Amino acid sequence: MRRRHFLHTSLAAASAAMLPPLTMATATTPPAPLLARRLEAGMKIGVVAPASTAFDQQVVRFGLEVIESLGFEVEPGKNLFQRRGYLAGADSDRAADLNAMFERPDIDAIFCLRGGYGAMRTLPMLNFEAIRANPKVLLGYSDITVLLNAIYKLTGLVTFHGPMAVESYTDYTYESFHALLLNNTPNLSLGQPPLFESAPGRVERENRLRSIVPGTAQGHLVGGNLTLVAATMGTAYEPFFDGGILVLEDVDESPLRIDRMLTHLKLAGVFDRVRGVALGKFTNAEISGPSLSLETISNDLLQGYDIPVLSGLMIGHTEDQATLPIGGQAILDADKQTLTTAGPYLR
Repeated sequence: MRRRHFLHTSLAAASAAMLPPLTMATATTPPAPLLARRLEAGMKIGVVAPASTAFDQQVVRFGLEVIESLGFEVEPGKNLFQRRGYLAGADSDRAADLNAMFERPDIDAIFCLRGGYGAMRTLPMLNFEAIRANPKVLLGYSDITVLLNAIYKLTGLVTFHGPMAVESYTDYTYESFHALLLNNTPNLSLGQPPLFESAPGRVERENRLRSIVPGTAQGHLVGGNLTLVAATMGTAYEPFFDGGILVLEDVDESPLRIDRMLTHLKLAGVFDRVRGVALGKFTNAEISGPSLSLETISNDLLQGYDIPVLSGLMIGHTEDQATLPIGGQAILDADKQTLTTAGPYLR
């Protein structure tokens, strides 16, 4: 065992002995923040598939090579190449891989291969005590939303909503990933659209920010994929909304389905509990037949609240993707159209 891993394990065990018993955050008290180590070149990254996997093993190998190209060692999960229909193997095997990566002292951080479907099925099998005793960066999004939020809620560990292993990083995606997870940059702007070189007759069309409700608020970041946020409502694993800045994005959902899910959150009182809403990308929100626009839907459902609401951030299923600390403090300023980190999210 390498010396730094022995020391890290010893310190983690000592810290765990001093931690209070694991309890779920209450309706008014957020979990005490628990910070993982920032990433460094040469660290060993455990790669897991808690949801779906790639149908071609070459795509899995491509994902491993992407992580290696970032300057890390790679350790595939024991069951990474398994497949069971649309799942990356049996529920117990997928959960076992994630538990093992947190428990192993030689693994420095954990990246998810991809999203898809099935991460919710692993939640009852996760060892939250072990996760809390061994805080590490956990990176993923989409279906991984349920893991990011449940782990933060039940352990206090700040997790990271960001690119999957099977995705090539654009310059924008890499710069956001590097600034947050390697540089641990303070007061970091999150999700601002990439610079667009305007010219006569040519202005930005696709990546436009829109302030739906003005104002400024600070709170912990919470949420991610809208479908998964809505799906966990009423369970022990629903996100810890109270006092947070709610981030929402989705892919391949029609406006009427987005309307239904946002209405679900509204009727459940979620928008009364959060301090602000930051909307990312709703990619491929195809309209067929009579429909409301996403702009109309968000206006209808969010303009009645006295909290800042900003839409159009580079969050979610988009090539240029920002990395976010779920559980980390942030300031949402809908007047200036910015989302900025506001406290430590790594150590």
